[in-house]
Amino acid sequence: MKALAEVGLPADLAAAASSTEYDDALRESDHRGMDPVGADVGTPVIHVPGADGEPVAFFGPVITRIPRGESAARLRDGTLLVTGTPGFFEIKRTRTEDRILD
Repeated sequence: MKALAEVGLPADLAAAASSTEYDDALRESDHRGMDPVGADVGTPVIHVPGADGEPVAFFGPVITRIPRGESAARLRDGTLLVTGTPGFFEIKRTRTEDRILD
């Protein structure tokens, strides 16, 4: 409850953690997000326009620092460029730095 108070949220939200009231809605939301990308990925998952303009889902992008301004725009534009390429499925490499959370 301390975390809720620190961000200005009501303490009674903590009850949702042990409630089953929202389970069906959470499962439905998870399926809407994850089913289009398939079973052999994790998160993050994004849904973007594909080559034919129809939505397609991908795992990623996985980044170690938060892009801002023009850098964020380039990441978005590049993501849309590769995901809009027919037959595109994946780009991956080993991480060479830890997360930077500032």
